[in-house]
Amino acid sequence: MTKVAAIQMISTPDVATNIATARRLVAQAAATGATLVSLPEYWPIMGLQDTDKVDHAEHDGAGPIQDFMAGAAREHGIWLAGGTLPLHSPSAGKVMNTTLVYNPQGEAVGRYDKIHLFGFQQGDEAYDEARTIVPGADVVTFTAPFGKVGLAVCYDLRFPELFRAMGDCALMLVPAAFTHTTGSAHWEVLLRARAIENQCYVLAAAQGGLHANGRRTYGHSLLIDPWGTVTAMLEEGEGVVAGEIDQALIDSVRASLPALRHRRM
Repeated sequence: MTKVAAIQMISTPDVATNIATARRLVAQAAATGATLVSLPEYWPIMGLQDTDKVDHAEHDGAGPIQDFMAGAAREHGIWLAGGTLPLHSPSAGKVMNTTLVYNPQGEAVGRYDKIHLFGFQQGDEAYDEARTIVPGADVVTFTAPFGKVGLAVCYDLRFPELFRAMGDCALMLVPAAFTHTTGSAHWEVLLRARAIENQCYVLAAAQGGLHANGRRTYGHSLLIDPWGTVTAMLEEGEGVVAGEIDQALIDSVRASLPALRHRRM
């Protein structure tokens, strides 16, 4: 078995503060024996306004946010999936919302740019990621020692075709910053559906609390097994959710209910 962990944060507008928090929580996760750790979406910055992240965008391969992630992976000898950070895009005033993956040597081995951009309006609550983010286009997986890992981010969760396109994964990662409104209605049921459909583990690292900009994120970081059972969860606040990836369980579920082999489209 392999232990994995999701980090839950309540990120602030200050990058240095968030890096310090992530450093502490990554160390805590590694101390549980986790060999793969995921940070949440927007972990380096939850600005007072959407455009704040543009000011902190880094070029791929250089910058304090990436230096921290590479160093933390190397220091603890873990695979580190960096939630998302803002990277420069070809469009002025916009960024890519990007997951970077580092191996235990601190080398960048995967990049996923969030494809589906969140838009929501209900009463006074409104969000439109497309104002400051350029969507990605590529489906991305990487190979860890325990198997293939698929990458998605937050709103991607509502598009099951993306997860199907990842192929035969042992684990799918879904770092997120779900709002409390949408999260309380849909978060767990969507994550469980993705695990059940793809008969693999799903690890979701979330933002979980009230932020300085007034946004309340849902939290409930969790690990779900291939049968759709939630095996670990943290409802709100900072912390670490850890659990095990059991290849024997994946094999058992797929053997007893071979839905992936029964697909016709």
